[in-house]
Parts: sequence; structure tokens; C-alpha cells
Amino acid sequence: MRELPRKLSVDELADLFEGRTPLVERLAEIERPLERADDVLAGLTEEEKVEALAAHPAIGQTTGLSRRSAAEQGSEDDPCLLMDFAALNLQYERKFGFRFVVFVNRRPKTEILDVLHERMQRTRDEELDTGCRELVAIARDRWIHT
Repeated sequence: MRELPRKLSVDELADLFEGRTPLVERLAEIERPLERADDVLAGLTEEEKVEALAAHPAIGQTTGLSRRSAAEQGSEDDPCLLMDFAALNLQYERKFGFRFVVFVNRRPKTEILDVLHERMQRTRDEELDTGCRELVAIARDRWIHT
């Protein structure tokens, strides 16, 4: 396990956050970016937050994944479960206007499906905040366990 870094480049952060977004660019400008990410998120516009979430792959996605995302999502390939994720991801994106992001944290997909159902009951503001916090938790975990 590694300690959280004092400084990271745009490329290093883009790897952790699945793409180069305004969030990544702002984090690259500061010291202790993974520790201070919540503060940076608070200063982003709604559009910038949505862009950061959109860079991350959809839960249950099976193609076009980075090496990290593929490992995190695991190899469960139950077609019914994947269809459930596809349908719920679409429903979620229609309701909230952005991608569902969750820190899987080595949990089985069936448990994540329950989380998705629960989060569908929230408000858009609650979900935008939660999704962004989850995105940061994923990046921190990726850094520590690399």
C-alpha cells in the first residue's frame, strides 16, 4: 500500500480518474491532490462534475474498459445481471442526466445492483454529490493499491 501523493501529473491523475477532465487538470495544479479532491469538487460547476462522471465507465460495462476498471468490475458475466445493469444504468442516466458511479470496493455485482436501486430514490443533487465522492474514493483506492 502506498501513501497518498504530494503531487501528481495530469497523466497520472487522468489514469486514476479515467480521463482528462477539468477536475483532473485542477487537481494536477495543487499539492496533495487526492487529499484535497473534495475541496476541488466543491469549486467545480455542475457541468464539470458531470464531465468527470462521464469519463468513468458504466458499472456492468464489458467492453472498452481500462485495465483498472476491468479488474475492479470483475469477471461476473451473468447475462441477466448484465442486462439488469444496462437497463438500470439507462434509467439512472435518464433520471439524473449523468452516469452512475460507485466505488465497487471488491463487492459482488449483485450488491452493487442493490446500491443502484437505492440510489435511484435520491434527488439529483444528492446523487451528483455522491457520484463525485465515489469517483474520488475510486481514485484514492487505485493509488493506494497500485
